Amino acid sequence: MTHLKNIIFDLGGVLINLDFKKSTDEFRALGFLNFENMFSQFKADKLFEKLEKGLINSEDFYTVLLKVGKEGTNTEQLQHAWNSMLLDFRMESLAYLSELKKTYNLFLLSNTNAIHLRAFNNILKEQTGLDSLENFFTKSYYSHLVGLRKPNNDIFEFVLADAGININETLFIDDTKDNIEAAAKMGFKTHLLLPGEKIENLPYENL
Repeated sequence: MTHLKNIIFDLGGVLINLDFKKSTDEFRALGFLNFENMFSQFKADKLFEKLEKGLINSEDFYTVLLKVGKEGTNTEQLQHAWNSMLLDFRMESLAYLSELKKTYNLFLLSNTNAIHLRAFNNILKEQTGLDSLENFFTKSYYSHLVGLRKPNNDIFEFVLADAGININETLFIDDTKDNIEAAAKMGFKTHLLLPGEKIENLPYENL
């Protein structure tokens, strides 16, 4: 059995708590009656996919949304609605990363965007005093900065090559089934983090 050396963590729903309904409700109040069909954990509309791959910037994103929302909507309201899904970091999980780092190489792999990156860094700063998650990881990979997103194989291949790690020695933890299935087919060790599960309670060497 190959010894585990590396762990790649997802961010949302794994290290930071999310509530998609909060954003859905905020957007509905701004006139977006079908927002839940445009964006969810499991399905990304092309606009959101472009944002997550860095193909459009925040201003382009807001410009498109302003055409859909009710008259009088401004970018500050859109930003608030978009960031409402981001709640708080799981402090016990962050603390546990510091322990895991003594044994494993830790990496972060997140489908995210420039707006959310600023927002969750602000949340992190408020909770911990840290400016970013870099203290916890060997390296962080954000979809909008690398131009790729899960569950496509190319983002996993990019991380393996850039980090110089062996897929057979690497565990991938995510809370989205499609991402886990894609990684498992490639040969990663995987664990689907279920609602209520926390990373500090997982038996890493037995996964």
